[in-house]
Amino acid sequence: MSSQPLDCDDLEATSLRRRPTQRRSARRVERMLDACAALLDESGYEALSTTRIAERAGVAIGSVYQFFPDKRAISQALTRRNVELFVSRVGRRFMLEDFDGWWGAVDAIIDEYVEMHRTVPGFRSLHFGDAVDLNLLDSVSDNNTVIAGRLRAMLLEEYGLADSERLDLAVLVAVEAGDAVLKLAFRRDPNGAPEIIEQAKQMVQSYLSRQLGSGL
Repeated sequence: MSSQPLDCDDLEATSLRRRPTQRRSARRVERMLDACAALLDESGYEALSTTRIAERAGVAIGSVYQFFPDKRAISQALTRRNVELFVSRVGRRFMLEDFDGWWGAVDAIIDEYVEMHRTVPGFRSLHFGDAVDLNLLDSVSDNNTVIAGRLRAMLLEEYGLADSERLDLAVLVAVEAGDAVLKLAFRRDPNGAPEIIEQAKQMVQSYLSRQLGSGL
């Protein structure tokens, strides 16, 4: 199953050596990312190589090096694709569903993470890049800080929360804690242990309620 393709702006934001200027080139890059995802699930990051990616994607190794300098850069591009897919899926839920309150939004965010872990190739191996490098998404901020920033912006827009450093810290801690517990759920059960997923939801909701109170 191929993930939602990146548009040109998304591709430009990755570690591409050069931006594909033709649709055919963009499709070739997508095949490389799909191949990277499949190989990560099969063999893990250590066994990943540009040669294996080229073979799986059905492209010449020279085509890989036209766009990516190494396997880390390809993994970074795949991670960014995962992030954009995650944010897009959460955003779609926010648009289509009427939640009883912010806790419903928290449940939706966790549900989308769980569903991507179950169904999106490469996600369970790479998550949001932490399996490779804590700074894979950004050279300054660690990966979960980048994710927290994206989710914080969505919550601000959806619920009109007061923007503050307290909100920044609360969302970051909630993302870190939720991520750790959800990883435990998938270590216990390849499909995610339901009782641990439920505990993750309760933990995040309880923490945010205590930290932000009426601000939510």
